[in-house]
Amino acid sequence: MQNLGKINSSRLFAYWKSLSLGLLVLILVLLFSTLLSYYFSPIVALLGAAALYTMLYNNKLKSGSTCMITPYTLFYCVIAYSFITILLNILYIWGMINLPKELTFFYPPYIPSLILDPICLIVLIFVYFNITKLRICVDCKFQNGTSIERGKFGDILHHESRLQIRNLIFVFALLTVTVWAYYYSLYDRSADINKRDAYIFFWLNLIAFVFDEIYFAVRYYNIYLDLSENGDIITEQELNDMTAKTYLRFYVICGNWVYVNEHCVDPTATYREVVDTPFVTKRNVNGITTTEVNSIIKNLTNVKDGKLRFFYGRRDPDIPKHSLLRYFYFLPGEPEDYKDMPVEGEWMEFNRMKIIYNQSPALLARTMLADISRMTTIVLTQKLFDERGYRKVKVRSYTPSYDLKEIEQNDYDFQDDKWIRVAMFNSDNKGFNMRRLWKKMVKQNARNQWQRHD
Repeated sequence: MQNLGKINSSRLFAYWKSLSLGLLVLILVLLFSTLLSYYFSPIVALLGAAALYTMLYNNKLKSGSTCMITPYTLFYCVIAYSFITILLNILYIWGMINLPKELTFFYPPYIPSLILDPICLIVLIFVYFNITKLRICVDCKFQNGTSIERGKFGDILHHESRLQIRNLIFVFALLTVTVWAYYYSLYDRSADINKRDAYIFFWLNLIAFVFDEIYFAVRYYNIYLDLSENGDIITEQELNDMTAKTYLRFYVICGNWVYVNEHCVDPTATYREVVDTPFVTKRNVNGITTTEVNSIIKNLTNVKDGKLRFFYGRRDPDIPKHSLLRYFYFLPGEPEDYKDMPVEGEWMEFNRMKIIYNQSPALLARTMLADISRMTTIVLTQKLFDERGYRKVKVRSYTPSYDLKEIEQNDYDFQDDKWIRVAMFNSDNKGFNMRRLWKKMVKQNARNQWQRHD
């Protein structure tokens, strides 16, 4: 199972590359806004936004598994800068507001950094505090899995994406304070821009972006060296030579008890012991039939009359030749009937496992934690909401529960992400009705257009 925790070196490089290209677009927008005639500034910014959008779109087409939150944020920074600049200048032409000449691209000297820096700061702060709710992050989780499911690379993406945003917030906050403090205190508005002005308003931004590029290049190279030293990197050559593998995890259940090993070694920290299912195996094939899976679990447990049910599965987004499938194996009778299991472990009551899950989740293996989380979310969401996201039970304080007997008796579809989406956005969320109304209007307009076309 250790290969599931390894990191594709090309994915790590693609992650740094997306950040670098995003910052490069900002550098070029600022550079050409200064070199070209001032009224080309919003056009240059829109071209930069188009370049960033192309990056995002290509990543989506290729089903990219790297995190694109920073290019996504910079895209909105540049778009916001373009439209706010155009809006301010339109209002200025109409005589509705009075702007200093440094903020209008009709008269020299136009200084883009006075508008670009604070707008980027505001957008970055908004993204940082809403990062888990952004559509790009939600879609990535459904397509590639949560950070817990993706192992060490998931941890890196989770930590570094927030670090990148925090870093850019700091950079743009420093730049905003610097350029505006200089503008109000030392800048001479009655004279042309001198070398010191150009350094503060232009070169300071470029130097900051270039230093950020260098800082993250060094940072991710060191991360790569650390991972390589620990044997956590899989190179492109190794991937090409690697055979397809299907990993199988079984949750053996009897009544409301599940068979676990409380002394499994945590692969991410070998000095720790965690709770996990002991029924884990792999096959060097790309896909496996239900008959074969049934035979495997019967041999692992020495119990022939159990009932196999598919839980859910996912292909590893970072190592495409690997996939991980989960199954339930329900045993008849009582746990006392199965004291002599052929693998090390013990029967744990599900109520105790729920206590561990809620109070000390770090005691559970990462994959098991992700699996319980998915199961709990899907089951409880169906109890609370209908498929449209409206509450079945109007009492907000009502907290449903479930047990493993219910999982055995009911035909829950844990592979479908529908109820995960309902859990993330439902009638308990602000703006739910407005968003549903907007989606309904968009769908109706699209339907009308198709009818006219036909």
